[in-house]
Amino acid sequence: MTEPIRICEVEIRVRYTEVDAMGYVHHARYLMYFEIGRTELLRRNGVRYRDMERLGFFYVVAGVECRFRAPARYDDLLTLTTTTEKLTRVRVEHSYRLERDGELLAEGHTLLACVGRNGRPTGLPEELLERLGAGTV
Repeated sequence: MTEPIRICEVEIRVRYTEVDAMGYVHHARYLMYFEIGRTELLRRNGVRYRDMERLGFFYVVAGVECRFRAPARYDDLLTLTTTTEKLTRVRVEHSYRLERDGELLAEGHTLLACVGRNGRPTGLPEELLERLGAGTV
């Protein structure tokens, strides 16, 4: 089995619908960007989130933090770096850095909990844990 990927970079082009009346990316969009990063990190490890859902496993956001350093604007090309900081059978922590041309715009952190269809905490199957690198973080 290949080594799990813990760090993922994606480029995001700011769309017009993502900015507010002042021309800055609306603060709520940053959380959507974080979701793009963690979904792509899963995908690069051979796990599609929709397949997790089909199997009855769901990640819910249990905690989120975002610190804004500088504004992003329409048509900016952003680089989002998502890192898996901690992974256990029932929770995962990610950190995020959003940059434009090397300038830090925002940084964040999420805590996700794995739940079943009933909404109660449940553990991921061993196969998924191995792909995602549980215990190696």
